[in-house]
Amino acid sequence: MVAVGTMVWLASELMFFAALFAAYFTVRSVTNNTTAGDPNGTLWQQGSSMLNVTFALINTIILVLSSVTCQMGVFAAEHGNVKKLRFWYILTFIMGSIFIGGQVYEYAQLWHEGLTMQSNVYGSLFFLATGFHGLHVTGGLIAFIYVLGRTYLARRFTHEQAVSAVAVSYYWHFVDVVWIILFSVIYFLR
Repeated sequence: MVAVGTMVWLASELMFFAALFAAYFTVRSVTNNTTAGDPNGTLWQQGSSMLNVTFALINTIILVLSSVTCQMGVFAAEHGNVKKLRFWYILTFIMGSIFIGGQVYEYAQLWHEGLTMQSNVYGSLFFLATGFHGLHVTGGLIAFIYVLGRTYLARRFTHEQAVSAVAVSYYWHFVDVVWIILFSVIYFLR
């Protein structure tokens, strides 16, 4: 039941991110039209030229690799190996934290260059989409702390703890897939 509930909840999250993508593409289409809002058709080109694609790619690789470590933790949980689960989930937590730190660093760089939520519609959509994703990653990090805390507090590793570890992995993989799509759209579709 936990797995089914998690998947239903993730479906609602998918709709949320689909709405963000729809807004992104709609506004991009309208503002890049030389007759509407952007007389030179350059708003998106100017905004995307401020992005550090190499840095974002490294940050993305870290997040994607965290999905691998998360899955290793799931395999350990399925075999009842709590020590390996802890190792892999702590490593996943560290990698997710590095991703968030990288995102904060990128935001600081962009703000320094003048791209903010208030600067233009491109900035608004960039920070809205990546910011909500960052909040979801932070939620996943909190879930990892919860699962890890339960393993340290319990006398023995139970089936319920394994199910919790698997449910958190569903969420983490979802967050990674959403980021891969966001990254591709924002950083490569200029």
